[in-house]
Amino acid sequence: MAERRKRIDRVLRRRLSGFLRALPIEIDVETASRTWNEMAALAERYRLTSYDATYLELALRLGLPLETTDKALAVAAGSAGVSLLLSV
Repeated sequence: MAERRKRIDRVLRRRLSGFLRALPIEIDVETASRTWNEMAALAERYRLTSYDATYLELALRLGLPLETTDKALAVAAGSAGVSLLLSV
């Protein structure tokens, strides 16, 4: 999307893609099984998108802080007791 909007060029996108591929990213297999229960409840309770509720559920379950610039997610995280790395 950033490339289409001319924020970055193809060369930078490829560099960034390589950087992301090199990160030690793990797939959380529990997320899918929690979609219809915990995440849906969080989305409803805090009026979040399911996408944002997924981040909140993961932070809650793993006891990790959350970094976001999304105001609604930051407020929800604070209300749920999740610490933030970055204030909005």
